[in-house]
Amino acid sequence: MFRPVATLLACALLAACQSTAPAPADATIAIGELHRVPMAGPAQIEGRVTARFEGLGGFFVQDAGDGDAATPDAVFVQVPAGLPLPALGAHVRALGMRDDGDVVRLKGQRVEVLPTPAPAIAPVVLDAPPADWSALAGTWVRIAAPLTLTGQHERTRRGTLAASFDGRLFTPTEVARPGAGAARVAGDNARRRVLLDDGREEAPVDGQLWYLPDTAQALRSGSVLTGVEGVVDHRHGAWRLQLTAPLIPQPASRPEAPVVGGDVRVAAFNLQNLFNGDGRGGGFPTPRGARTQAELTRQLEGLVATIVALDADVAALMELENDGYDAQSSIAMLVDALNAEGPAHDWRFVDAGTGPGTNAIRVGLIYRATRVRPKGQPAILDGGPFAELSRVPLAQAFVPLRNGRADGLDFSVVAVHLKSKGCSEATGADTDQRDGQACWNATRVDSAQRLRDWLATAPTGTADRVAVVGDFNAYAMEDPVRVFTDAGWRDPFAGGDGDTHYSFVFDGQAGRLDHLLLGPALAARVAGAAKWHSNADEPADTRERESAGPWRSSDHDPLVVGLRLRGR
Repeated sequence: MFRPVATLLACALLAACQSTAPAPADATIAIGELHRVPMAGPAQIEGRVTARFEGLGGFFVQDAGDGDAATPDAVFVQVPAGLPLPALGAHVRALGMRDDGDVVRLKGQRVEVLPTPAPAIAPVVLDAPPADWSALAGTWVRIAAPLTLTGQHERTRRGTLAASFDGRLFTPTEVARPGAGAARVAGDNARRRVLLDDGREEAPVDGQLWYLPDTAQALRSGSVLTGVEGVVDHRHGAWRLQLTAPLIPQPASRPEAPVVGGDVRVAAFNLQNLFNGDGRGGGFPTPRGARTQAELTRQLEGLVATIVALDADVAALMELENDGYDAQSSIAMLVDALNAEGPAHDWRFVDAGTGPGTNAIRVGLIYRATRVRPKGQPAILDGGPFAELSRVPLAQAFVPLRNGRADGLDFSVVAVHLKSKGCSEATGADTDQRDGQACWNATRVDSAQRLRDWLATAPTGTADRVAVVGDFNAYAMEDPVRVFTDAGWRDPFAGGDGDTHYSFVFDGQAGRLDHLLLGPALAARVAGAAKWHSNADEPADTRERESAGPWRSSDHDPLVVGLRLRGR
């Protein structure tokens, strides 16, 4: 029998070679049987090499099938480190121990390249997601339907993209009530989702994905992918395709900054930890934000480009460093940078005196002094959940201006940032209730109820001409948002198309953590509302690759609403 020395892999493992005698040719079993039957001893299989991955330490082999559609006809063969892999398309016989990990694999003890031609194998063509990926484990497949790029959170770490059949995936509680409704959406998302992997465990070199053209390395989520071909694999808790051919992408374009109607525009923007060190060019790395002065400069350039493009009169900000209001503070630095960008030099910030709150991050309000004027003093709501968990809300009344004089209805903007979903230190009702709302939901609900009841007392004196704006850390159908909407507050994005239903992408699913909720009197004056997808769809390394511009200046998308408030 022809046995190239390079393919006698197990002989590098002396103990395995001594304890396992070579199996005769007639001991070869169908790969489907390897999947069906637990085996205490070694098993021998035979077939064609459909893919080989040095980065995974093995290769995939597939046979002609045994007629059982419930079990795969392919398997991954792991080989000892440093030994060569058989060539793509080779006809091989492999002996090894079945490994029942997250999916059946074969720990190769001996691999022989056979002189006879390999059996003909064609890829399984998929027009839709399979009912059960496990029945295709190890199988060479080609996806005929276009896929949508839906997430990139493991792009730079593992060379993996999240894609989906039938369009973008939305967070279950963005489109369905928590509980059974959200569970149904989650199940459908799991069915439609497919991870596209690069056949390596290590991070891609220089962040470059071999399966994307050089011109498409910066693909945005929402792009369409065709030419998807690879082998079905299960690693790190999820099914994926280890790609065997480059993708053919149809890139999604970057959207222009939104233009909304009305004569007063209110925006909201999570700044993703704007910390400026000591405010004098030192103090890096900062506790939560930039690691260097250069990183801060790039972050600030992106934030300024975003806020200027939104052309807002008032902007509510989240994740500001809570470092006071003097000339070295983060909010003063941001306002100075905005004023340096344009000829009006009219950006100002609301000075709450201290805080608000004692959290390392806070909310803030900035405004254009030639367009609106603060009316009265700012108001804050502290205590209860706002003492340690949710950030203290900041409210300020404004009046529109024309030629320096009051002209129109006064209104209030309330900047909010509720407790995040991470489960660290969560106890009791704040633990994950498995309804889709994750941890700390009870605290977010308590925060929302206290805020709603406080606003009912008109702390800024504008009755219900109030906009509650910011990061609720809750998706549209979750309890904290419904605290307001069930009480008559209006969501100007409700009922819109899918493009308005996300400002954040997590784990390949899009949804809105950022909301703008309006009292009925203010809601009646809405002229337009938009979200600008300048961040959430961008790869996380955009800011590192590009020197300036708004793209990926944060991990959240900004939103803006236009109101009709001027004149009588």
